[in-house]
Amino acid sequence: MITSKIHIKPHLAEYCYGKFSLCTTDPVRFPDNYDIYHTIWNLMTKRPVNCPADSGNLEIHLPNRRKQEEDRIGKDPVVYNYLGLRAAKIIERKVEVMMFSELHDKLDENKHFLGIDYIDTVYEFMKKYQVNSITEDALLKNYYRWREVVRRRKIRRNYKKNLTY
Repeated sequence: MITSKIHIKPHLAEYCYGKFSLCTTDPVRFPDNYDIYHTIWNLMTKRPVNCPADSGNLEIHLPNRRKQEEDRIGKDPVVYNYLGLRAAKIIERKVEVMMFSELHDKLDENKHFLGIDYIDTVYEFMKKYQVNSITEDALLKNYYRWREVVRRRKIRRNYKKNLTY
């Protein structure tokens, strides 16, 4: 098992550990049916000679798409085991989209089908994945911003009073 560490936002790292490592500090293993698995595989490169050891708050199990050791097709994680700053930014963006899309979907579903308040759903989400480095209000504010962009209200005609006597 070859791993690499990257630095991403703390709440995103907590979300990854909560969702994919069952709230433990084991390296995160993304399932191969997720888009992020293939993104990581595409971003893996050979480690530069003068590169320092990996450091960061998210340890990722690098994907190995080889069926057997004799199979020479594909990237070998022993050789291609480096994720640079650009790769970390791309992975961070993918994880952020994944987390917020799951949260927004859960908020809509709980509010409109089950009648559960937004704050209760956010609290449940944070408890489920053990996300502690971001506040409930920040997640709610993100949802309200997203909702305003996605569900724009129609601009009503400006009615002016006729003040002529």
